[in-house]
Amino acid sequence: MIYIAALNDCDMNTGNGQYYPSYLQLEKILEAQAPLSFAEGQTPAHDEMLFIIIHQAYELWFKQILFELEFVKKVFSKEKVDDNSEDLNLCRHRLQRVVRILELLNQQITILNTMTPLDFLEFRNLLTPASGFQSKQFRLIEATLGLQMEKRHHHDYYKRTNEGGFTQKDFNEIESTEHTESILQLVNRWLERMPFFDEKYWTDYKKLSNEAVSLYPFWNDYRYLYQQSLTERELHKLKDFDTQFLDELHIEAGMSDKAMRSALFIMLYRDFPVFQTSFQILDTLIEIDHWLAGWRHKHYVMVRRMIGMRVGTGNTSGAGYLDGAVQQHYIFKELASLSTYLIERRKLPKLPEELVKALGFVS
Repeated sequence: MIYIAALNDCDMNTGNGQYYPSYLQLEKILEAQAPLSFAEGQTPAHDEMLFIIIHQAYELWFKQILFELEFVKKVFSKEKVDDNSEDLNLCRHRLQRVVRILELLNQQITILNTMTPLDFLEFRNLLTPASGFQSKQFRLIEATLGLQMEKRHHHDYYKRTNEGGFTQKDFNEIESTEHTESILQLVNRWLERMPFFDEKYWTDYKKLSNEAVSLYPFWNDYRYLYQQSLTERELHKLKDFDTQFLDELHIEAGMSDKAMRSALFIMLYRDFPVFQTSFQILDTLIEIDHWLAGWRHKHYVMVRRMIGMRVGTGNTSGAGYLDGAVQQHYIFKELASLSTYLIERRKLPKLPEELVKALGFVS
């Protein structure tokens, strides 16, 4: 309704229906560039226009990403997420759209890199204390996906409302989002509810191993098969497997062992049609993390090229801060780690018929 009201406020009717510039409110958009170096008394810096347009384009795409993520949150907030409904497929589609946007944003840095360090110095001092750090929308994207405050590099930076930090209003909005359920938390809950391991489905399961590390015969077998797949130098990974999937008290970054077992199960048996959408959602979340990391890295390289190791305009440590964020700001790293625990398809345990029927693999 907000968008409709905004459109009604502008003159869109030329007598023959909609008018392209009015519908897109191009007058507002194309007059929103005001290079400070072009003000009276300043020396015009040609590349400041490029700098402004690039960052405005980023913010428009950030708005679209948040729009897509809000839809995903709405679906996964439901008490029951129907894997056979159109909702889950729409989530997959819209998360994949976010991936394509992030891919574009990575490419956009190559345009900004046509500006040289000397070009940037012509107007850099005019920006202080403004900084890309103050992008409220990017912080909202991170918080909506599930980046926790305590997991951030130099998380004390994010609590600033003084010079170089956020306005109090923006800070309050970011903090409010951080205290609502994130996509990471909602996906964790969705995975926990999956009934793959209800005892009634496994009564006819034929065990491969007599080991009993887990309550679930399947995971005892899978642990045994995984152990057999490890080289001598990899044997320490068995302990990691136990911690990640079998230690019920272990929860890191919001992903429980129960959820991780479901996620791995989906990865292992993703060739069955019923798992395709679920697998693609998990895989797309991993890809979102990949492109965000790529964007942070390109940003770090660009800043290092532009200002070396000087302090950022927003009083951060500049390139040093960005390098730390590249290393630390992963959101779905546990899902990404699942590839560590895969075995060959041909060695996978055969699922019991009752489970196959319940999951709709056969009629």
